[in-house]
Amino acid sequence: MQMAHSNLAMVLRLRAWTLNAAPWSVLLCLVCTSAFGQHPTQSILYNSVTNLHAEGDVLWVGPFLNFTRDGGASWQVAHADSLMGLTNRVYSLDVDGDVIWVGLGTTRTIESSGTQQAVDLVRGFIFSTDGGATWTYRSPDAPGDNDPETTGILDLPSDTVTVYGGVALPTLPITVPEQSPPWDIDYDPLSGDVWAACQLAGLRRSKDGGLTWQRIVLPPDTTAYLSPELGYQFPFFVQPTRVPVDQFFGLNFQLFSVLADAAGTVWAGSAGGLNRSDDGGDSWHHYTTDDGLTGNWILSIEEQPRAGTSPAIWVATGPGRGVGEHYGAVVSRDHGETFEQVLINETVYDFAFDGSRVYIAGLGGLFISEDDGRTFRTEREFYDPTQPERTTLPGTAAYAVAVAPSGLWVGTQDGLFKSQDGGDTWRIYRADVPLSPDGLPPNVPASRVPKVEAYAYPNPFSPSSDRLVRLRYRLEAEGQVTIRILDYGMNLVRRLYDSGSGRGEREVSWDGISDSGTRVANGPYFYAIQTGADTFWGKILVLE
Repeated sequence: MQMAHSNLAMVLRLRAWTLNAAPWSVLLCLVCTSAFGQHPTQSILYNSVTNLHAEGDVLWVGPFLNFTRDGGASWQVAHADSLMGLTNRVYSLDVDGDVIWVGLGTTRTIESSGTQQAVDLVRGFIFSTDGGATWTYRSPDAPGDNDPETTGILDLPSDTVTVYGGVALPTLPITVPEQSPPWDIDYDPLSGDVWAACQLAGLRRSKDGGLTWQRIVLPPDTTAYLSPELGYQFPFFVQPTRVPVDQFFGLNFQLFSVLADAAGTVWAGSAGGLNRSDDGGDSWHHYTTDDGLTGNWILSIEEQPRAGTSPAIWVATGPGRGVGEHYGAVVSRDHGETFEQVLINETVYDFAFDGSRVYIAGLGGLFISEDDGRTFRTEREFYDPTQPERTTLPGTAAYAVAVAPSGLWVGTQDGLFKSQDGGDTWRIYRADVPLSPDGLPPNVPASRVPKVEAYAYPNPFSPSSDRLVRLRYRLEAEGQVTIRILDYGMNLVRRLYDSGSGRGEREVSWDGISDSGTRVANGPYFYAIQTGADTFWGKILVLE
């Protein structure tokens, strides 16, 4: 994303990568040592949970394709070559029965005009037709032919024409992976088609399992309806600057979300509005704020099943063109005839449903409705009574939500949370790197996991973005624990206490504030964890 969308793009790629890189990367490599299938792991693999999808009893978790079949009692990781290591991440995820499609992306830092900017890239796709036992990779590159009707997510330089309704539309080929990540993907079990929303690469469809991808022509920004027989002629590419409103321009060609609903209708969300096709992607209705949306940038689209009638379509919206537009959500219960606005001025990312219960994940937390979305209450504090030492970030943002037989699941910037009572109480799951190799899965050699007395995560630690650094250690006997934070000159900066008396692995948080109430400066700091007769030492690098 770019231009006016850069701030929310940073949130979508989820800045809070909150696990200490060293022990986590060791564990990630170890749990993926076998050559085939699915393997046990200690926990979720990353504390910033970007994707959730519940299919029956199985919950799939991004950004590194963790899953659980037993409500979180045990965890496994899918063995997919393209996700091993620290580069590729899950940008989009869809599961239908045994069919799983995953859009892969990553970020690259570039320097422009003396400033650094993180840019998102497409890295391809993986899919499974056997519930995740085996995986196939699809490259984003264009196939070796020169057919303008069937290209890759990335085009050939010669793909300068798209034929729509017998009219040759001049087209800008997308030949580099930057700004074309698969922000959303949807598999349609009715047709077998796979739909991908790929920002500057637009909306693409594959009918052959991702071997080739077809460009899908959507209405220009100023057009409410597009059909092949109308014979429109317009440039089919995103123009770098705005043009007069009586001309065509291409914010509606920048795609961020897509849904093929249970009735076979395809919904596509762009930086310029919401689009609906009832004929498999040939003709399109185009909706904007003029039709009741709060904003023209469509971040997410989900369907709420309704017995005996068409699904309700929920849409997360944000400012696209900017003037008079707001973050929020809308719902259409009549196939796009009308839109009802909810949560105006709230940044919304994801939806989940349990009958008439509606759950919405957003920057302001989890929004819960008991009356089919008419009114909402907000959950911002996720307390786990079974692990009282595991605090959560104040005002934790929720990025993903799913409903499974095991309960309500919420993916946040600070871990994965589960509720079995509709959101009143929670169980917290985080990326637990073991302090000792004891109890590791059989396929992980204990000799390759170092035994440590304590560690801090995230490390390096940014007080402004990470907000908390957590110190994890093992308490062998009951008693109070004192933690001292010291600067490089060994001067006391902050004194913390763990008053809990439970034995086992424990955790205390520090917000980067000194005892005098000021934020500490950048640099190395030492921590000393005193537990009775023992003192554990470690180092934290504070870096804004």
